[in-house]
Amino acid sequence: MNWVQDLLTNPNSIAHIVALYSFVIAAGVLLGKIKFFGISLGVTFVLFVGILVGHFGFTGNPAILSFLQDFGLILFVFCIGLQVGPSFFSSFKKGGITMNLLAVGIVALNITVALVMYYALQGRVELPMMVGILCGAVTNTPGLGAANEALQQLSYQGPEIAMGYACAYPLGVMGIILSLIVIRFICRVNLTQESEEIQRGEEANPHLKPYTISLRVENTALNGKNLLQVQTFLARDFVCTRIIQEGHMNTPNANTVLHIGDLMFIVCAEDDSEAIMAFIGPKVEDVNWNDPSYQEKPMVSRRILITQPNINGKTLGELHFSSMYGVNVTRVNRSGMDLFAARQLTLQVGDRVMVVGPQDAIERVANLLGNQLKRLDHPNIVTIFIGILCGILFGSLPIAIPGMPTPVKLGLAGGPLIISILIGRFGHKVKLVTYTTMSANLMLREVGLVLFLASVGIKAGENFVQTVVEGDGLLYVGIGFLITFIPLIIIGMIARWHHKINYYTLMGLIAGSNTDPPALAYANQVSGNDAPAVGYSTVYPLTMFLRILTAQLLILLLA
Repeated sequence: MNWVQDLLTNPNSIAHIVALYSFVIAAGVLLGKIKFFGISLGVTFVLFVGILVGHFGFTGNPAILSFLQDFGLILFVFCIGLQVGPSFFSSFKKGGITMNLLAVGIVALNITVALVMYYALQGRVELPMMVGILCGAVTNTPGLGAANEALQQLSYQGPEIAMGYACAYPLGVMGIILSLIVIRFICRVNLTQESEEIQRGEEANPHLKPYTISLRVENTALNGKNLLQVQTFLARDFVCTRIIQEGHMNTPNANTVLHIGDLMFIVCAEDDSEAIMAFIGPKVEDVNWNDPSYQEKPMVSRRILITQPNINGKTLGELHFSSMYGVNVTRVNRSGMDLFAARQLTLQVGDRVMVVGPQDAIERVANLLGNQLKRLDHPNIVTIFIGILCGILFGSLPIAIPGMPTPVKLGLAGGPLIISILIGRFGHKVKLVTYTTMSANLMLREVGLVLFLASVGIKAGENFVQTVVEGDGLLYVGIGFLITFIPLIIIGMIARWHHKINYYTLMGLIAGSNTDPPALAYANQVSGNDAPAVGYSTVYPLTMFLRILTAQLLILLLA
């Protein structure tokens, strides 16, 4: 039976390490699905199981634990960066500026409350532990990883800050939801009126939704002009997919000449439809574009998947689909959202383009774009590890800050995060294919997260009971609740009373500012519309970046 004892207790055994991590992760994920008062902690429960097994003496080689912790953290933050990168800069447009400023206010107030509590307690809670409590209070695991990595730069030998995180996290999740309920009653929110406001806003702001319309050419100034000239005169983007001239239907291109009485089938942005009708001619309702008597060549429409890496980063205008292939692209579907096919729209691997034209021409376009689903089944490993390498190099650069005795480094969390955001947004410019399926991104991200949480929990478990249960555990819980609750109430009332932000959007903003999926799930359940998800996605990229960076800077600047 020596093999059993060796498997369970030998910290240098690879089998022991693998078995330990497998048990901690499997048990933590399963227990994380249990709901308390309708709320589940998800994979964060892996941390608590790790603390439990660490407390009972099941540990591993410290060097291996540290490696798995850091490698898991790198995978996690890099995949987050790839996910938020494409929307990181666009989230600042229009109303997103106000929402992001409010989210920054929440982050700043969280830090302010934490520092006030630290100085008010006169050092009873050490600053590193206070940062751990802060990360737990705002339910941000990457911030905990960044703080841990910064402490390694300072050769920190104190208690594991994951203890403060573990104490503050459960009440942090419930505190976020409680703040949403309190704001609702303080501001006397009428949910019915909020829903109607959202609906009116959606009707009044069509954005760039694709819109189809049949028109008859009646503007005499357009007689004898080609389509390219018409688009230039109008200064609005539209795509004419089919045209009927003298009883014959054709696929037009930029050189197709218009005549009075021609019938055009146009796809444009909904915002532009009225201007296009006023310029070209009236809307026609009774045209049967599928009537075979019109067609010299059968017209078909088909969605084509972009899988060719050399198409990545090119605009629709650069590919000349109409003039070179005799087909028209009417819309592009990206991540489940239809986009109008404007000439300046940049294509990415993974996009699905709707193409209209003769069957043989569409086949040629399909070969050009790839249209091979199997190519997308494999994640782009080269891009991922090139990005990680660049991120580690960037994170290792010393940054001199006046007044600090030693230069600051962004480290294994900040460096990969910034590089992955830049690759996610601009990678196509250097021919890097950043597309990964959502399932592949989630798999890598979740594997990295559970490796990190299990490592932190196992390392913290040995002294957890002594430090927390017999020490200041209840104090950590109370501090964490104040860090969570006070900033959300203050910013929530400012957002409602001063900025007049819709309550459902505010719910998403608050959930996103804490990067908290359980709070978003609660908001979606209450609202029944997409407003919370919009608010969440608007502030999530910047907030995630700030949570990781500020946790690290607090340690490096003040510890």
